[in-house]
This record gives sequence, C-alpha cells and structure tokens, in this order.
Amino acid sequence: MAEKKTPEPVTEKRSLIYEVLRVLALIVFHTVMPVKCHNRERLDAEGPYVLIANHLHALDPVAMAMFIPKRQIVFLAKKELGKNKLIEKLLTRAHCIMVGRHNTDMAAMRNCMKAVKMKKILLIFPEGTRHHEGQMEHIESGASLIAMRSGSPVIPIYIDRKMGFFRQTNMYVGGPIPYDDLLEKGINAETCEEMNERFRETFRRMIAETEAASKKIKKN
Repeated sequence: MAEKKTPEPVTEKRSLIYEVLRVLALIVFHTVMPVKCHNRERLDAEGPYVLIANHLHALDPVAMAMFIPKRQIVFLAKKELGKNKLIEKLLTRAHCIMVGRHNTDMAAMRNCMKAVKMKKILLIFPEGTRHHEGQMEHIESGASLIAMRSGSPVIPIYIDRKMGFFRQTNMYVGGPIPYDDLLEKGINAETCEEMNERFRETFRRMIAETEAASKKIKKN
C-alpha cells in the first residue's frame, strides 16, 4: 500500500502593495537611507519562525522584508493605527495583523497562528510600539505568549539606531532563543514572564556585543 504524502501547507500570494514596498526598499535602503544587515544568513532558516526586534522607525518591517526576499513577513501593528481607515487598509494589504497592545487579543492570536501554519515569518515588536532607546525593557505581555504558542524558532534582531537620511543603520541578527524547557513547564503567566526575561537578556547581550565591537573598531 502506497504511503500517503503529507499535504503541502497552504501558502498565500504576496500582495501587490507588499511587493511594491519591497522594491522601493531595495532602492531607498541602498541609497539615501542605508541599512546593513549583519549575520543575514540566519534569516535564511526554514520557516516558519518568529522574529522579535526593537522598534525605532515605522519602516523597520519594510527593511526586514528586504532582507528576506523569498519569504513573506507578517507583522503585528497596534490597533490604534486602524483609526485612520486608509492606513488600516494599506497595512492589511501589506500583510499586517492589527492587535490590541494591552490585553490578549484572541482574533490577532488566531491570525498569528494561521500565519505560522502557512510557514510565514511572523514579526513581533515585543515593546508594542516604537522606542528610541535601544534597550528592550518594557515588553507587552502578549509577545511571549504568541512566540511560545507558535512553537517556532524565535530569532532576535537588534537595530542600533533609528533610520535616517545619509547615515547607516545596522541590523544585527542573533541566534535562536531557546525555550523548549519553558514549553515543558506549560504556557502560563509564569513561563511567559520567563520568556520575556529571555528577550531582555538577549537584547542586553546583543547591545553590549555591538558596543564592544564598535569601540574596538574606533581604537584601531
């Protein structure tokens, strides 16, 4: 008797707006607003996986999409942006999931799990909004819950400065954050807070390593 083949996951065609933004990103982020991605090969990991990053500029998700050309990024944005219907429409067509920041948004959670099931890249800004400081200390409670429920590798990206004209912004891709031991204990308030602390520790380490490397370069 022939073996039954496992059905391929359902995939979704990337929207026109998403592709246009990616093309514009290639132009803008290689010229007037240069962005360099360090350890970019880590983003070639097989999906699905979850990206977590500090958030400094509205165009952060677009820059990340540029560095993952063969995959589709689905990113979370605060529901408050949906008050402007035009912006909400643009974000939705760019594969954005609108989410309430200060409570458990079950509709957003279901959409996140659907994206993971379809082997997409899920981008989460754990702080829930843009912060100008590099440290990731104020983390929304839902970030770790979504990451852990996905059951996927969690890859951190540290952005060293807000994107600006004619100055280079660096994105540093870290190794996956381990959390199998937390899953063994179950997903609850305690393990979610432990996961949040791992997010903080990861970014503290990445920031320290980046600053040390920068000082070394200046000395030489």
